[in-house]
Amino acid sequence: MKSDGSLDTETRPEPVEQRPRLGRQFGKLWTATSASAVGEGVSLAAAPLMASTLTDDPRLIAGVSMALTLPYALFGIPAGVLVDRVDRRRAMARIDLFRGLLISAFVASVALGFGSLWALYVCFFLIGTCETFFRNAAQILVPSVVSEEHLVAANGRIMGSETVGSQFLGPLIGSSLFVLAPAVPFGVNAATFFASAILLTRLQLPAGDALPQPTAERPRLLADMATGVRWLFKHRLLRNLSLTAGAINLVYTGALAVLVIYAHRELGLSDVGYGVLVACQAVGAISAAKLSPPLVRRIGNGWALVSVVVAIGCSNLIIWLVPNAWAVGLALALGACASVTWNIVTVVLRQTLVPKDLQGRVNSIYRLLAWGALPIGAGLAGVISKSHGTPAVYALGVGLMAVVAVRLSFGARKWFAHA
Repeated sequence: MKSDGSLDTETRPEPVEQRPRLGRQFGKLWTATSASAVGEGVSLAAAPLMASTLTDDPRLIAGVSMALTLPYALFGIPAGVLVDRVDRRRAMARIDLFRGLLISAFVASVALGFGSLWALYVCFFLIGTCETFFRNAAQILVPSVVSEEHLVAANGRIMGSETVGSQFLGPLIGSSLFVLAPAVPFGVNAATFFASAILLTRLQLPAGDALPQPTAERPRLLADMATGVRWLFKHRLLRNLSLTAGAINLVYTGALAVLVIYAHRELGLSDVGYGVLVACQAVGAISAAKLSPPLVRRIGNGWALVSVVVAIGCSNLIIWLVPNAWAVGLALALGACASVTWNIVTVVLRQTLVPKDLQGRVNSIYRLLAWGALPIGAGLAGVISKSHGTPAVYALGVGLMAVVAVRLSFGARKWFAHA
């Protein structure tokens, strides 16, 4: 990697127009994660809609996002340590099987008339807990099924398809099916988890890549956590990127947590209209998957990340100042493009800079700092929306992103020079 953060010639991904073949095993992993993403999108659209039928309090509606993201802060470190100790492929399959059974139980409760706000919170808290472990394992498996020179392309495809599934297909399906019956979209979500579990059982990896260390060589759990903390905090670049990611997630999650309220009250949209609005993010996600590799090659990782922060700030600015459905849709597409670009660049950095045997532990600490802000952002958004109105959430997001952009602009060159 060059000192300015751009990729070396030897490790550059192939040009976008020469779409690399990433192999059958990557295809299985890609399809499994995409299936889970579609189901996630179905529920992410249906859950706030269901919450809005049970209460009109923005704080309680934002509580759904808090329940889903709180496990990232609570279990981020143990998840990273444990995925270094288990068969990752098998663990991912079992996680999706459990999620399918969990959602099926929730579907039954809704169909029988026992659905409640607290049941929704509990269900999504458990789903988020599973997702914490699932994402840690999935990210570590990518370098096992593709070569290093194709990591940007592979991560771009996975993140692009995940965003299309969770923010385009899923929300459209979820909002449309919710109109028919509240239980139906959650049933579709359960089916996608079962499909993902089946695909993961058929994934073949190089010998030892999915397996844990031999028992005799494993340090204690707390020692593993301490190792991850020490490594990350000694690495100036990744330490600063994790803190910056936390600020971004605070703003981005807060914006989405109250979007259903904004769509209904400020834009006058129906439930289906809200689903279409959420689906606009897929346009940005698809663009990011195609544009991020040439963007990194042209301006380097550092300035690519600065542009991401500026774009997220502009997205919030448009939503704040232009309460028009078309403008908000474009703003959401811009924000999604920026978010996926950030993820592609930083995931590849971690996959290439962190030693393979420390990936789970270091990623868990990174995610604690980055994802720990998710429930905070959702909770603050609900409180601010209740006391000052939903547009205030987006106004504060603009201010915070401006501060982060200035900080990143001055620090990125120095951080990447010592990467």
